[in-house]
Amino acid sequence: MTQSIFIRKYSNRFLSRWLVLVIDLGIVMFSFTLATLLRTNFRYQEIDLYNFQFHFLFLFLIRIGAFLYFQSFTGIIRHTSIEDAVLILKAVFTGTFIAAFFSITLRYYSGLDMLLYVPLSILVIDFFICLFLMVTLRFLVKSFYESFINEFKPAVGVLIYGAGYSGLLTKNVIQNDRGINYQVLGFIDDNESKINKTIEGIRVYSLVEALDKFVDNYEGLQVIMAINNIGLQAKRKISDVFLDRGVIVKTLPPVDKWVGGEFAINQIHNVKIEDLLGREEIQMNNKRISEEMNSQSIMVTGAAGSIGSEIVRQLIAYFPAKIILVDQAESGLFDLEYELSGLIPSNTELVVKVADVSDYQRMAFIFKTHKPSIVFHAAAYKHVPLMEKNPYEAVKINIIGTQVLAELAAENGVDKFVMVSTDKAVNPTNVMGATKRFAEMYTQSMNQLDGMRTKFIATRFGNVLGSNGSVIPLFKKQIERGGPVTVTHPEITRYFMTIPEACELVLEAATMGEGGEVFVFDMGESVKIVNLAKKMITLSGLRVDRDIEIKYTGLRPGEKLYEELLNNDENSLPTHHPKILVAKVNTPTYAFMEIQVAEMIQLLADGGNNELVAKIKQVIPEYKSNNSVFEKLDRKSFSIKR
Repeated sequence: MTQSIFIRKYSNRFLSRWLVLVIDLGIVMFSFTLATLLRTNFRYQEIDLYNFQFHFLFLFLIRIGAFLYFQSFTGIIRHTSIEDAVLILKAVFTGTFIAAFFSITLRYYSGLDMLLYVPLSILVIDFFICLFLMVTLRFLVKSFYESFINEFKPAVGVLIYGAGYSGLLTKNVIQNDRGINYQVLGFIDDNESKINKTIEGIRVYSLVEALDKFVDNYEGLQVIMAINNIGLQAKRKISDVFLDRGVIVKTLPPVDKWVGGEFAINQIHNVKIEDLLGREEIQMNNKRISEEMNSQSIMVTGAAGSIGSEIVRQLIAYFPAKIILVDQAESGLFDLEYELSGLIPSNTELVVKVADVSDYQRMAFIFKTHKPSIVFHAAAYKHVPLMEKNPYEAVKINIIGTQVLAELAAENGVDKFVMVSTDKAVNPTNVMGATKRFAEMYTQSMNQLDGMRTKFIATRFGNVLGSNGSVIPLFKKQIERGGPVTVTHPEITRYFMTIPEACELVLEAATMGEGGEVFVFDMGESVKIVNLAKKMITLSGLRVDRDIEIKYTGLRPGEKLYEELLNNDENSLPTHHPKILVAKVNTPTYAFMEIQVAEMIQLLADGGNNELVAKIKQVIPEYKSNNSVFEKLDRKSFSIKR
């Protein structure tokens, strides 16, 4: 504590510039005296003291003028750089040049030649001594200060990945940090021409050599990626190499965030887990989306949720005539309305409605009043374990709510109805996924009706990073509490997308849909949840199983190890967008689905959980419960004609 107070007290104090000027003038006196002695081979008896005092005063005044003109004494000594050395060079050279010019001029054109003529040999010797002492003293003081202060600061070993301009800038920034004693152990670079060379005295290593030399030998080692415009794939590849070895990885802010071409130490931040799970930026057909959404009246259900709210944020960029926000979460709607108040275009009307999508009368009034031409249906209960305990709510919102909206969309001549579904609707093992598959089937069956103007479209994707109920916020809270981090099973995997990425694809799918499609998004590679947990712990500056324990809790009700994007009897077809596929699904007739929904509504009034789930299993035979109380229903034989 005392050391910390000492550092804070003295690290913010700087030497007065006038005191620096006095020291510089002291160097001038010493260097001229030494130059004169060197000129006479230290035979001081040969020096004419009478002339010497005039020579000294003559040069001294010129030096003062040069120092004042170039302000060479105003730099902060502890931050002395090459630029400061160049400024001193200019000041000393200018003083020597002026003294030499006047000495020669006075010698030939004035009788004061012996009093003011300083031999050129003395001026040359004085120039080198004065320059050397002034520059060296500053760098010695800087070195002493850094060594002295660093004695009181915790040492952190750092490797800088990237031996270019950004890497050099990073080195200088972290070495000037007053709070932490960063020890730059080396640069890492993939350019073979740089490997084994040094930059400002620091060696450049290959990745393999750096891993072998440093990773296992330095406790608390950090790696800073200092590469401009690095792609997500490259960032992920580099990060994974070190994170898998328990090494913290940090990165620089984007170049456009640098102030005056530089960045501050507090802008160097840990790599975000979202960067490691995301993919390269998706290329969207923004022109086509704009043509589809511009000047339209658009309804978004579940608008207060993570997906619904992001859809709204992206929609406002296309200047729709009206956006109707529908959700039963009043606080979330209020927050979103407040956020959008400063962003919404002046020609876009924002309508906020607190409503339950399963309330037919309420939704009918909203459709009739605001006449949406496009509906994005994101309202749903999506929490797997909770819905396993509450099938009534899952059926009421996910199935009946979708049926209400779909019927009203058709009645009111909506152009497109886009349902946001989930990969858990594929071969469902839980109530949530099964109800979403039921809703998919119902909306798709409506496309078969004669004269149907509304185009019903569904989109499927997996987990979205940072969404409500996502594993990422849960892990963050558990790490902040000191652990343990809970993972249900060591082999469980999931697909991940960022929220903006998922919503961009929803908008793109909406523009290309002609009715009847179930669009499946390319989710990339599935991620082991335990590996995700380990990376998050390391990125927090902690060590797995030493600082934070990982605890396996077993699969939750309705949970399965692996998610799928297509059913066993489904296949997919490509679209013009490489990240969007069309699933070829088996869709029952509308007459069949209408009967099933009617029976489901009756069961909501009369039946219990078992009856509701049994009915869903009857309609969706591939629905097999996993780790759930409803597994007993799978032993029953259901036969129903579609």
